[in-house]
Amino acid sequence: MHPTVSAVWLSVCRRSIWVRARTLPPGSRFLLHSIFSSSYECFCGDDEPKVSVKLPDSSCNIKCPGDAKQACGGFFTMNVYETGIRSASVPNPNEESVRVVFLMTLNGRAVRQVRRLLKALYSPRHYYYIHIDARQEYLYRELLELESQFPNIRLSRKRFSSIWGGASLLQMLLSTMEYLLHESGWKWDFVLNLSESDFPLKTVDQLVTFLTANRGQNFVRNHGREVQRFIQKQGLDMTFVECDNRMWRLGDRTLPAGIVIDGGSDWVCLSREFAQYVATDSERDVLVQGLLQVFGYTILPAESFFHTALRNSRFCHTYTNNNLHMTNWKRQLGCKCQYRHIVDWCGCSPNNFRGEDWDRLQGSQHKKLFFARKFEALVNQAIVLQLEEWIFGPYPADYPSLHAYWQNVYHHEDTQTSSDGALLSVAHGLLRVNARSNAVQLYEPHRIRQITHYLERDVYRGLLVRHDALLDDSGALVELETWVSPITTAKVTRNTPLARRLTHLEVSTEYDEKEQLSRNFQRTIGTNAEPALIFRLAPPTEAEKAKANTTNYSLTVEWIDPRGAVASTNHLTVEDNPTGPAHSFNHFQKGNKLKQPLLAGAWSARLHHEKVLLGVDRNARQAPLGHSGDHDRSDHRHQDSDDQNLDQELDKLIPEFFKLRETCLVNVGGTSARKGHDARFVDCSSTSWSSLAPDPKSDLYVDLKLRRKKEHKHRSLRWT
Repeated sequence: MHPTVSAVWLSVCRRSIWVRARTLPPGSRFLLHSIFSSSYECFCGDDEPKVSVKLPDSSCNIKCPGDAKQACGGFFTMNVYETGIRSASVPNPNEESVRVVFLMTLNGRAVRQVRRLLKALYSPRHYYYIHIDARQEYLYRELLELESQFPNIRLSRKRFSSIWGGASLLQMLLSTMEYLLHESGWKWDFVLNLSESDFPLKTVDQLVTFLTANRGQNFVRNHGREVQRFIQKQGLDMTFVECDNRMWRLGDRTLPAGIVIDGGSDWVCLSREFAQYVATDSERDVLVQGLLQVFGYTILPAESFFHTALRNSRFCHTYTNNNLHMTNWKRQLGCKCQYRHIVDWCGCSPNNFRGEDWDRLQGSQHKKLFFARKFEALVNQAIVLQLEEWIFGPYPADYPSLHAYWQNVYHHEDTQTSSDGALLSVAHGLLRVNARSNAVQLYEPHRIRQITHYLERDVYRGLLVRHDALLDDSGALVELETWVSPITTAKVTRNTPLARRLTHLEVSTEYDEKEQLSRNFQRTIGTNAEPALIFRLAPPTEAEKAKANTTNYSLTVEWIDPRGAVASTNHLTVEDNPTGPAHSFNHFQKGNKLKQPLLAGAWSARLHHEKVLLGVDRNARQAPLGHSGDHDRSDHRHQDSDDQNLDQELDKLIPEFFKLRETCLVNVGGTSARKGHDARFVDCSSTSWSSLAPDPKSDLYVDLKLRRKKEHKHRSLRWT
């Protein structure tokens, strides 16, 4: 039997059965629900069963667990219901297509990745509302200029510090929706939230066609597990309070009775009607008011509030279990309790997509999935390029900076700088050495303006330091940018089978267990930092896998201070499983027994196996700047003798750990500084490495200029 389900019955079905059935795959049109021998089975498909196989209604005679007055299948029979999701392959030409607000909730400093995302999504017909975390001054300044060029792009002036798992995230989403509804003046049908880590899997036109065919639906993704298990795993039965940018767990609590709790992902696509219901004070009924009270003291509230409001309100029939997203979950890596410093709870986070994940992304082609996450250009930009060319077609062969990526790490205008003082100390030292070492480019370094990471083909190429400088011969004050690369100092002995499998060895900080890399790309380590020895073993060959069994290696790490003494020793056991996943061959050991502050100077870390040296890496420890770094480090009038001595010692170490590559002149066009210095400095914008080099793939204005040119040509042709 396969009747078309009514709104009332669909509501009953979703409340009583779906919470116990397996998750409906994204985009499936028909829900087939069957029960045999008191068990629950749920199937789905896009094609309605043939009428010839339909059985009498009396064949479905097992009572539903949520409503005994209804029948839910029978012995080897099942009910068939339409989910309400319509196919978007053949749009109705007489129906006006929907307008979408892309609500972009951004954090971090990846401004070029954000611009690239905007470029992939931009259409003058839709809207782009950007909320930037209140602590991210640099990103806010850089994106604010978009408002003057694009009338449908706006930045939120009411900004929240939205921490992971915090109640502030839900407050931010509701606040931005309230603005979009009542103050923006925009006429929209759906609001879809994205982050800087998202990227589209299909074009905006394909998304709009699908949403137009499903106007009024609300797209969320649920947990797909039993409700009670979800509540406990999510911590919904505990009270949390957000204070001082941290979520504090206070104790257990009892959830309200008579409410179907639901949740899953906080990435959603909501209809205007439902957004108005939950975000407008005058529209909120007792249910929404009560849920806001409950979820105001809940960890990860945005992952449950919208789902629960949908399940229990008049909008229950618009609930679609598909948030249009593909998420790169790798639980073994992503569930490392990496947010302990901001929340009293162990949570999970998705991994960034890389080249080895391409098959999964390509498999989304025929699914109702329109976005994927996460992407991070600092980790892997090649996958974004591959995705772009798959969706929009290949770039020209001579496209400039196609494989290059730049990301700012320090800006002198930031008042809440998160930069390590050691980075600024090294940057000042590098400039001092550079100013003295090149007889052609003599200058006196002054204030550092910006520091930028530079990568080419996903290989870290070094730091770019923009700074003021006083030219020795003319006394002209100019702005320069200097490219500096870290030098690899690791040495592997290769004298044992285990040593010969060492493919990577480095001392660094900020090790990211989830992504299996150090985020201290430039390897500047301060005297108050906790270093870690990071190493990687090559997986055994197929022949070795067949012969070898899992082996436990007892290793020792010795930390040697600048005086040559062993400052600390760490012991670790490494499980080497020949058939283990790729990430199981990555290892690290923190120097957690070292006493801080560490001695400034050159340190070594030695890796031993059974008293046999496998490898050694050297690294310098730098004393951080005494202040925030906004003063002129090069001006010795502001330094005492101790600071000057530290600078001299640091300058001696720099040639061992860093290579000075090139220096260019910033903003030379029309300035007097350019005169007479043509042979000395090149224009930064003419180089391939400078942060001022052309980067059209992340330049939204490039498309704007082309579009205006095409529009002008089109108007001219019409006039002719």
